[in-house]
Amino acid sequence: MKVEEINGSVVVTDLEFFSVAQTFDCGQSFRFKVTVSDGEARADGIAFGRRVSFIQSADNTLTVTPSTQEEFERIWSHYLALDADYAAIRREMSELRPNDSILISAMDSGRGIRILRQDPWEALCTFIISQNNNIPRITGLVAALCRAAGQRIEDGEGYAFPTPQAVMALGVEGLFALKTGFRASYLYDAASKVCSGEVDLKSVRSFSTEEAEKALRVIRGVGPKVAACSLLFGFEKQDAFPIDVWVKRVMAEFYPEGIAPVEFGRYAGLAQQYLFFFRRWKLEAKN
Repeated sequence: MKVEEINGSVVVTDLEFFSVAQTFDCGQSFRFKVTVSDGEARADGIAFGRRVSFIQSADNTLTVTPSTQEEFERIWSHYLALDADYAAIRREMSELRPNDSILISAMDSGRGIRILRQDPWEALCTFIISQNNNIPRITGLVAALCRAAGQRIEDGEGYAFPTPQAVMALGVEGLFALKTGFRASYLYDAASKVCSGEVDLKSVRSFSTEEAEKALRVIRGVGPKVAACSLLFGFEKQDAFPIDVWVKRVMAEFYPEGIAPVEFGRYAGLAQQYLFFFRRWKLEAKN
């Protein structure tokens, strides 16, 4: 990977196993708009209180704008998981299950997927909001929450994700007014427990995945699926394996004899992303 700062942007070349379209269009994050046109894919949104665009051209060049090289190396390289050796990760996954033709095919179809390293608090809240919801509505609710309680970002266009204190200040009624429904009390409970220190997000990151899940599940409304999504996308627990009704269907179709997530090893969460993308890709190809 080569990184160069040019006119207020960072240009990255010699990329391997990274696709803007695949990474930002598989349900990891709800603050980016993805567009694909004439071989160019771009994701425009806000992360870590900054508005940013990730633009990948047909020749695989990635442009991160606006960004300095220092900011890219401090924030965006880690956020996009470009500092991880996905060649080695994929090799380990293949060696662990050398006879799993489904997984090998899934890894090939979704070869550009990387697991984003999101802010833990934001990941927790957005996946609380995701319960019994579809992506357009989740995106709208997250945007409404940011407008109501987030700090306006420096360029004046958009809002940072609100702090636990700001979410708590809205109260259950204020959160309900944003049309979050039953999730209002869950968000308030999450904010209250984080503010009180009952849930220490920094400590959760240092726990084992099993311990981290237990720590998050003291929050009202945080069950196995929300905890697993939060841990995978916000706490860098790559063995976390979110299971919802759609993933259950995928697993039943691909592994009718049954398989436990632990059988995918320490990158089980990435395997889940590959398998889910593969099923969707097959459906789109069929139609």
